Amino acid sequence: MNETHEITDLLQAWNKGDSHALSKLIPIVDNELRKLAKAKMAKERPGHILQTTALINEALMRLIAGKQIDWESRTQFYGLVAERMRQVLIEYARKVLRKKRGGRAEHIGVTDVELLSPEKSREMIKLDELLTMLRKTDELKAKIIEYRYFGGFTVKEVAKILNISTATVEREWRFARSWLKREMT
Repeated sequence: MNETHEITDLLQAWNKGDSHALSKLIPIVDNELRKLAKAKMAKERPGHILQTTALINEALMRLIAGKQIDWESRTQFYGLVAERMRQVLIEYARKVLRKKRGGRAEHIGVTDVELLSPEKSREMIKLDELLTMLRKTDELKAKIIEYRYFGGFTVKEVAKILNISTATVEREWRFARSWLKREMT
């Protein structure tokens, strides 16, 4: 069975309550999940405690604990994992800003250390807001930004994940990047 169909089949089996499907799925998707997490962590401050594995685990726990998903494809899976990773990092960025502003003291666990400078935190939050806004008007461009910027995927990999041509990814990426740059400044 080809890996694409195997991933989709395991996701659907997991959705139907097969607890063994998840344990079979993780080793198959591990390399791609590590690639996603490494790309996200590469943009963070060096030396923080949250590592690639912790980010993957946190994203997967959120995915598992969330509402039941009617899995259609591996693309949907990778997209949702990338989104959960982004949410984890955005939450940390907000904590950094809250702490800097003198927000009330809160319990912080070992993995909740400061990950970003306040400036990077503001940038990450602004980027998240813009991506949410773009998703409402152009889902494709939002997905391409998510995979390229947050996921670290190449144009060719994004084209494969989204099942579109590399020329389309390049064109949409150029436009989306220009739009983001304009909106960020």
